[in-house]
Amino acid sequence: MTTATVTPPDAPSTSEPHWTPRLWGTLIVLCAAMFLDALDVSMVGVALPSIGAELKLSTSTLQWVVSGYVLGYGGLLLLGGRAADLLGRRRVFLVALAAFAAASLIGGLVDDGGLLIAARFLKGVSAAFTAPAGLSIITTTFAEGPARNRALSIYTTCGASGFSLGLVLSGLLTSVGWRWTFLMPVPVALLALVFAVRLLPRPVEEPAKGGYDVLGAITGTATVLLLVFTVTEAQGAGWLSLRTLGSLVVVAALAAAFLLVESRTAHPLVRLGIFRNGSVARANLVAFAMTGAYGGFQFVVTLYLQHLLGWSALQMALGLLPAGAFIALSAPFMGPIVDRFGTGRLLPIGLLALVGAFALFLRLDEHSSYLALVLPSMLLLGVGFALAFPSVNIAATDGVADEEQGLASGLVNTAIQVGTAVVLAGATAMITAGSAGGDSPQAQLDGYRPALVFVTAVALLGLVVATIGALVDRQRTPATVRGSVPARDSGASAGSAALPVADYDDPSFGSTTARTGVLAEH
Repeated sequence: MTTATVTPPDAPSTSEPHWTPRLWGTLIVLCAAMFLDALDVSMVGVALPSIGAELKLSTSTLQWVVSGYVLGYGGLLLLGGRAADLLGRRRVFLVALAAFAAASLIGGLVDDGGLLIAARFLKGVSAAFTAPAGLSIITTTFAEGPARNRALSIYTTCGASGFSLGLVLSGLLTSVGWRWTFLMPVPVALLALVFAVRLLPRPVEEPAKGGYDVLGAITGTATVLLLVFTVTEAQGAGWLSLRTLGSLVVVAALAAAFLLVESRTAHPLVRLGIFRNGSVARANLVAFAMTGAYGGFQFVVTLYLQHLLGWSALQMALGLLPAGAFIALSAPFMGPIVDRFGTGRLLPIGLLALVGAFALFLRLDEHSSYLALVLPSMLLLGVGFALAFPSVNIAATDGVADEEQGLASGLVNTAIQVGTAVVLAGATAMITAGSAGGDSPQAQLDGYRPALVFVTAVALLGLVVATIGALVDRQRTPATVRGSVPARDSGASAGSAALPVADYDDPSFGSTTARTGVLAEH
């Protein structure tokens, strides 16, 4: 089935080389929200030791200060994406952004560890609605091809900058007081909200018709929550204990129930057929591995530099700055790079750089120097995220019909957050097991090294998936698009604006929709 897009009379033309100030303002507002969402995943990193000392929290409990946000974020992203499609992306974005600001304020004022984790969870839930709404606003406002690549590259690079600069800002703010890591997003979110009300395009069509898959949301969220809880608590209970094995059985049952519900409900939270789009399926696997490995790596690095090497919060901020600075500075150039090389080539290169960054850190010891250990890893980390993060987001939404952009956006963000939660839980368990509860330098190293091997292996898995996908697409491309469009690899949107309005049976194209104009939010 072919769907033609319609350009509203007053819609800005995003296919033109120069965008209007209003269009730039819209993109900046969405980038600010994405930056805050990603920032909160990592910004508490450097503050964890201070939080633990003041609130008397153990290492395993501290992990939930991070995971509480990640679980709220990842657990409800699919529902957030569906709500954006049904209620209208603008409306969902505005309400969720206001809730994000309120939850940030609460998190900065509480004095109890349990309340702090609860506030972090609520903040994650808010982000679960802003992220897919914001991404789908972009993908339905900017024409597929160079214009969308440019917008998505800037948008996703802001997200990658948030991930990487979170530790830097955390170090600077923690040197003043750890509560500022929670309070800083409040004024930024409120300012973004004010401009969003004025700039975000109002709907010109009715929201998509359908229902809410409440049972799917319950079973899907419960699966993720119980999986992470089981992995986190397995070290204390024992991996082969009845409690752990029983929990894993329940996780499997919940996952099966989720798939059954999605296959039978009239309005599924996840239309399972979307995974027949090879680009979408591979992008989600790569996103899971890439950000999961980074989340675990960040946790290990934070503990190592502060606990073992005795770095201050300010030293942490300055030492980790190169990665975030490189990603932020690369934002204006990523759109043309994606157009030139395609996501199929950039993803393996980016994942290879991340694997190298994590592997280099395996050389850590009691007296590692900054120039020999930390700086090379940070530079490779910056290169890897700058190339891979925009590419994986473009690939995850490429070839998907406008009415399912919220779903596609929710899926890739879910993969990012669930990957972070699961891999972080695994890394935390390995640190606890390796150190055997000891505080000596050697005991700490015995905990950090297995965790680093684990996150490196996860990143390597992502590299394998990205490489296989690039090879498959390279073999498929001549047969599917010869004579129709310029060479297209691994879901790259470069050249896709030239697609004729026609049907394609190859699942690598996902939706058969060819976008030839600009579709405002609906």
